[in-house]
Amino acid sequence: MSEIDVRSVLSQIRALQTQATAASRPATPGTEVAPAFGRVMAAAMDKVSLTQATAADLQTKFQLGDANTDLASVMLASSRAQVEFKGLVETRNRMVRAYQDIMNMPL
Repeated sequence: MSEIDVRSVLSQIRALQTQATAASRPATPGTEVAPAFGRVMAAAMDKVSLTQATAADLQTKFQLGDANTDLASVMLASSRAQVEFKGLVETRNRMVRAYQDIMNMPL
């Protein structure tokens, strides 16, 4: 994976962190807002789905012989979709593990 891909993924992760932080802050002092982790996770899933659809579309165009689609862009889109999906799966796995740890704590 190239340095540009890594930077792109890191910037996307930072953007999601910023959204999560902004969503969890109270709107006004003294009021509490419920954490919006579900909304952030849903947005991340939508983004990963869109990235995967874009990669699949590029693959189809390349296979059909579209002159405007080159192999490098197809491979780049496929790799980006794979990295985003793995990141999303890892986030889910860690959240499930944290939930299980909390549920298994003795009272």
